[in-house]
Amino acid sequence: MTGQRALMMGARVLSVISRPYYMPVVGFLALFTFTYLSLLPLFYKLLVLSMVWIFTIALPRLCVFVWRKLNGWVPMQLRLRERRAVPYVMFMLSYTACLHLMFRLHLPHYMCGILVAALLVQAVCIVVNIWWKISMHCAGAGAIIGALLAYSVLFVFNPVGWLCVLVLFSGAVGTARMLLRQHSLAQVVTGTLVGTACGLAGILLT
Repeated sequence: MTGQRALMMGARVLSVISRPYYMPVVGFLALFTFTYLSLLPLFYKLLVLSMVWIFTIALPRLCVFVWRKLNGWVPMQLRLRERRAVPYVMFMLSYTACLHLMFRLHLPHYMCGILVAALLVQAVCIVVNIWWKISMHCAGAGAIIGALLAYSVLFVFNPVGWLCVLVLFSGAVGTARMLLRQHSLAQVVTGTLVGTACGLAGILLT
């Protein structure tokens, strides 16, 4: 019983730290840490990260919180498939505002591609969610895999080492979601494939 409790606790922790709205911030942190963008001034990097955090985490989460309170729902009730559309739209509007601001500030397109990829993931998940529940957690993890592959093409490096790490992470996220009975295997696999395709396309085509 103790081992089972520890396993479930680990699944809950992993689900929290892999929430899909963290992925844009994670993407920018990776760019500023592992590429030549690490040479940029610290103030500039903090400014960009703060902007991304505000528009992809703080602002949309605040809007969803207010909307939930107005409807008198507890957080668990937002997990119902038919109630996920409005939060998706709120996140997409906030992400779009962030992307517009990035273009106005003339940030490089390969940086803006992170937001484009996130928007693609959300748009596809909104459409699929009309008929079938898809794992946004796995879509977010898959988007990081797709982004890694895209940046390996743009910056010409061998991604195999990091790819193995991210595939293992994505598998752990999918397993956690199934252990918590939030998604089926098909929903987890579909989310990962959608995220990978959107992450790859969003960055390469921006």
